This record gives sequence, C-alpha cells and structure tokens, in this order.
Amino acid sequence: MSDVAAPVLSRRRSGVLLPASALRHDHRGALGDGALRFIDWLADAGFTVWQLLPLVPTDESGSPYWARSDRAGNIALTDALAPDPGSEDDFAAFRAASSGWLDDYTLFEALSAEQGGAPWWNWPEPLRRRDPQALIAARQRLAPQLSHLARAQWRFDEQWRALRRHAAARGVKIFGDLPIYVAPDSVSTWTSPGDFQLDASGRAVAVSGVPPDYFAEDGQLWGNPLYDWDAQRRDGFGFWMRRLALQADRFDLLRIDHFRALEAYWSVAAGASSARGGQWLPAPGGEMLARARALLPQLELVAEDLGVITPAVNALRRQFGLPGMRVLQFAFDGNAANLHLPHAHSADCVVYTGTHDNDTTVGWYASLDERARDHVRRYFGRPDHEVVDALLRAGLSSVGVLAVLPMQDILQLGSGARLNRPGTTTGNWAWRLPGASLTPDLAARYRDLNQLYDRS
Repeated sequence: MSDVAAPVLSRRRSGVLLPASALRHDHRGALGDGALRFIDWLADAGFTVWQLLPLVPTDESGSPYWARSDRAGNIALTDALAPDPGSEDDFAAFRAASSGWLDDYTLFEALSAEQGGAPWWNWPEPLRRRDPQALIAARQRLAPQLSHLARAQWRFDEQWRALRRHAAARGVKIFGDLPIYVAPDSVSTWTSPGDFQLDASGRAVAVSGVPPDYFAEDGQLWGNPLYDWDAQRRDGFGFWMRRLALQADRFDLLRIDHFRALEAYWSVAAGASSARGGQWLPAPGGEMLARARALLPQLELVAEDLGVITPAVNALRRQFGLPGMRVLQFAFDGNAANLHLPHAHSADCVVYTGTHDNDTTVGWYASLDERARDHVRRYFGRPDHEVVDALLRAGLSSVGVLAVLPMQDILQLGSGARLNRPGTTTGNWAWRLPGASLTPDLAARYRDLNQLYDRS
C-alpha cells in the first residue's frame, strides 16, 4: 500500500461499490479502457474510493467468494486484445518475483485440467500427496501449459498495476475484499492441507456457514473447509501472513469478509444438509491480527461485521481500531436503537445503502410491507418517490468515516440489477454497467453532494 503516513481513512471519504466484472464487455475485459474511464468518472464526481469484490479466479457460478486461489487474478477480467505488457525478460522477471505463489498455482490448474477437472483429492496419490518426484515430472510434462498460465497472470498483473497507477494519479484509492475462506478444491488446500480441517484424503471434516439470519431461515451452508487454527498458530499464522502480504501490495484498503469468524466461527459437520445444526467455535483472530500488524504495519483493514455480532467480536474489532459496517437497508425494523439507523452511526464505520448481497435500494423499498415503508417515510420525512434519494444522502451525510454507494443505487436501478442472492448458485454476478451511464450530469450531481457533506 502507498501513503503509509496518511491512512486512507484518516479523513472523510466516499466511494462507489462496483465489481470489476460489471465492466466486462466482449473481449475488452474489465481492466482496460472501461476501468480507466470509470476511475475518471469517480474523480470527476468527488469520489475517492473504488470498492471491488475479490479479483480471484471464480468457479462456474462466477462467485468471487469461492476462491481456487486467493492470490491469482481472474484472467477473465483482463483485456484480451491488449498487447503483451513487456518483453520476454519482463515476463521472466515476473515469474521469478511471483514464484512464491505462481508456481504452485499454475501447476495446480494444469494438473486439474489434465485430470479432467477432478478435485485434487481424487488425483493419483503421488500428485495428491505432492510427491517431489511426481511434481518434477508434472512440471516437465506440462511445461507449455505452465508457461501459458503464468503469462496470463503476468498480463493480469501488468494491467492491474496500470489501473492502480491511473487511480493514484486521479486521487482514487482502491478498496479490495478478502474472502475469509477458500474453496475446497483450491491450490491452498492442496499445498497446505495441514492448515485446514481435512481428513487424510484431503476432504473437509467440517465446513463453513452461518446460522439462521436475515438472508436465510435455515442459515447459510457455504461449504468451505475450515481452518485448523492450532496448526496455524504453531506456524506463526504463515498462511494468513502470505495471503495478507499480497493483498497489501494489491490494494490501498482491504475488507476482511466475515470478520466475526476470526473471533468465533460457525462449524458445520461435513455432509450436513443445512447450517442450522452447526456450532460456534473459538478462533485466535486477535493473535493473528497482532502478528499481521507487526509484519505488515502498512495494511489498512475494514471489518465486515454483519450478522450475529457479539460483544467479543466488537471488542476484537475495536482492539485493532478497525472500522465496521453499517447498512441502511438493515435499519428499518421498527427498533429506534437499531445500529444501522443513521442517528446511531459512529465515526469508525463504513456506511452502505446496501452491499453486493442486498437487493438494489429501489428493489428493496418496493419489497417492503406498508409498515416498514411507513417507518422509512417518517424517518426521512420524504414521500415514496424520494426515499431512494434520501437513503443515498443519508449515507453521504453520516458521521461514518467512509460512505460507499453501490453503482446500481447511484443509477437508481431496480431488482433486475441485483448482483447476488445469498444461498443461491445460479443467476448471480451477471450484472453489467449499462453503456453511457457515467454521464457528466451524474458526476456533477455527486460532486455537489460530496462537497456538501465534506467527502470530496
């Protein structure tokens, strides 16, 4: 990260939540001219933060929270028509500098393709157990594929760094997102099985999820393998230090998804049909974060503290001075003390109208019953057709140090623009930013609002 002496959240800022995938159009990818124009629009509109979702390779559903690697970039986001970013010497230098994660990742993907996409625990035993001679033979056998995969990551890295340079020149900070877990069939579980709760074959013995909540009455059964925190502690949390170090290099600010699992995590027996029967188990998040602060003092974090939050989770967040999250769509349950209501916000929070898991604010308001709508109308003193604008202004005027508005809400789009429906695996992550939507008039409107609320 840059600007260590002046943290991103040392002053009031505003930002826009827009996944990079929303900028993909045909072969132009998401990291090319479209991203540069979006950064220019942000700067013109007085926004100084662009929040993205994880940039990792995704599964067939497109979910960026089911990471085959939390260090590799999603090459589907790159501009396929752009020329190579440098010489062969530059490519060789990238491979050498990135070998700590790149060599394992390219071999994992090449072997996965060779094995017909079978999960690594179903590979031949020498490959599954990472027998040194078997890996040497595989690297020789698959050398062309390894080079191709590495070159794709080089293109991603160079295009990403060009985007970062442009953002820095326009005064825009890049806000990343780190999934709390990795996918079962991932390079992380293959190379570091001892860091996870796996059986002798490599299958998870317990998986992740959350208990019944706002989104799902049976809870959410995510299915990611859980960490073996005792093993991680003995290793000085090496796995976490390596993943955080790369994120610190890639982003100015980083959200830890499902932060509460660093204090206690919901553990569900593998094979369970729902998350309802899980249990909370303690995690040594304080020790891990202390280690991260010592080794990566430049790392600036935000805690995603939504869901079942206990005093212990709040204490952990405050111990390390991490801002939490407030979501205006969660505020109107009739409880005047609801922490998501604007009058209950504190400076150490990031305020959203909604997140990538929520409906758009237009869609959300349309779905409310009359009692909840009446609460919203009375709270803001605005009629139905002005409510969305009132929520956008409430986010920007909040005392929270950072206000983030989803692009769909800025454009006041309906439920058809929703990005994700938690608990479902189809029909998500497909929304694209409509062409010609980043108008000068819209930029001027938000430049005025950001100046009005001291966020520009």
